[in-house]
Amino acid sequence: MRTPEETFPTHFTFGVATSAYQVEGGIENDWAEWERAGKLKEPHARCGRAVDHWRRYEEDYALAKAVGATAFRISLEWARIEPERGRFDEAALEAYRERLLKMKAQGLRPVVTLHHFTHPSWFHRETPWHLPQSVPTFRRYARRCAALLEGLDALVISFNEPMVLLLGGYLQGAIPPGIADGALTMRALENMVRAHAAARQELLERLGRVELGISQNMLAFTPDRWWHPLDRALVRLASPAYNHAFHEALASGHLRVNMPGVASTRVSIPEARDSVEFIGVNYYSRAHLRFVPRPPFIEFKYRDTRGRGLTDIGWEDWPEGFLQTLRDVKRYGRPVWITENGIDDRAGSRRPHYLHSHLAQVLAARAEGVDVQGYLYWSLLDNFEWLEGWGPRFGLYHVDFDTLERRPTPACDYFRAVATQRRLVAPGSSL
Repeated sequence: MRTPEETFPTHFTFGVATSAYQVEGGIENDWAEWERAGKLKEPHARCGRAVDHWRRYEEDYALAKAVGATAFRISLEWARIEPERGRFDEAALEAYRERLLKMKAQGLRPVVTLHHFTHPSWFHRETPWHLPQSVPTFRRYARRCAALLEGLDALVISFNEPMVLLLGGYLQGAIPPGIADGALTMRALENMVRAHAAARQELLERLGRVELGISQNMLAFTPDRWWHPLDRALVRLASPAYNHAFHEALASGHLRVNMPGVASTRVSIPEARDSVEFIGVNYYSRAHLRFVPRPPFIEFKYRDTRGRGLTDIGWEDWPEGFLQTLRDVKRYGRPVWITENGIDDRAGSRRPHYLHSHLAQVLAARAEGVDVQGYLYWSLLDNFEWLEGWGPRFGLYHVDFDTLERRPTPACDYFRAVATQRRLVAPGSSL
């Protein structure tokens, strides 16, 4: 008889994750403008047709089913839906509705993200996140999205990785809108919390009930120099600010960030209290923090401390941090969904071992009483990876970016074995 630590319960969901801009193709938005301005690491990279999921979605649903998935995460592209401020594209709305209905008919539970990094081209010019007008703007968009979700029993994510968007777009100026201002970062953060609460009101009004959360990138943190008091102080500050500030605001109605010399705020947002039904966790790696004597006073480093080899994107392979992250979110008293977890593995040989080591942490967390309900692998397909362009490969399926042919990687067999047998199997064993 297998021990409970080796098996997943029958209600546990295995699924896959994607985002609109990275896979659909043919999208004109703020990120496309950023590309044309040559601001990616590879300045000539363009997403363009992406991997043509907009036309090949039924084929991709079949690929998800083939690996045993019963949930499929997508995002709705705001720029398709509202290409001009206040003007909604009914054809785009109907197309998304059709896709969601076909997904459901294929036995895939829709996991629908309203906002996954990108914005219509007009947004930053007219109602940017650091202005109060951003909240009613997002509310209006959420109202139209709510109609797409009727009858689907969808899991809904208001914002994907809001702290990544704010850190990159408002504090570092590395992604759209390209601002580097701590005070504006905190205003934008407050407005995004308020926008989540406003979207929830619209979803409840239309649907009656909703399973709503955010998808938060969560890093394990450690001091780069264990002996350095300022490196250790950064770790004590970083986890509450980066990993938990948004989650905490949606639980308690109090937004608190304390990063002296970088960005801080303390504000009450009562409408945000108890505004999620689940906690969404995106986990990839651990960051080593080093104090530097110049703004913003923090350097992130990735180090291969266990000799496992950095992933191909340069991140530490640190499954141990996954367990600690899941322990940390138990405090919120809500079910937990792993909304992203994956590895850039360009040869395709490491992914089964990565899946094994990280799914083992999920089972360990469940054994400790963390109510993890589902695991969505990032990603079903190789795709366009934001600032990195076409180099990284996170897909269960390898995509030839010239022909767009999808081919299974060795991880497909492994994922299917775990998802269908509902037990943790050893990589390389007879599946």
